[in-house]
Amino acid sequence: MSKKTDWEVIEGKLINVQGALATVEKRFREVPNADFFRSAEGEERRDGICMLYQAIGETFKQIDEKTNKDFLSRYPEIIWKDVIGFRNIIAHDYFSIDEEVLFAICQTHLPLLQETVNRMIDDLEKRTDLRNFIEPHS
Repeated sequence: MSKKTDWEVIEGKLINVQGALATVEKRFREVPNADFFRSAEGEERRDGICMLYQAIGETFKQIDEKTNKDFLSRYPEIIWKDVIGFRNIIAHDYFSIDEEVLFAICQTHLPLLQETVNRMIDDLEKRTDLRNFIEPHS
């Protein structure tokens, strides 16, 4: 079995994020009126959504570090520091998360993030210039 290249590792991470975002979308659709705190079911969905956003933010942080902050910057429609920053809030100040903010993130920002991740994967599959960009130069 051959060792994966850096771009293949990054593509694999993006595919994981793609799946996580689809799960967030599904869980969010099932929460009536942002009811993350008013019912046990809403709280379970909130916890699941936050866990996924934490993993998503961590993954983008790793990708950013692996590519010396160059890969994510090719997709300026996303404010990456906010995506990674939300991961930090979930990890370090979970109990202060505002239900309305979480609702707004899911409703407003999730579709664009999904679209961007899909494009990133597509770009890595089709554009050898990005693959070469990611590979370390000896």
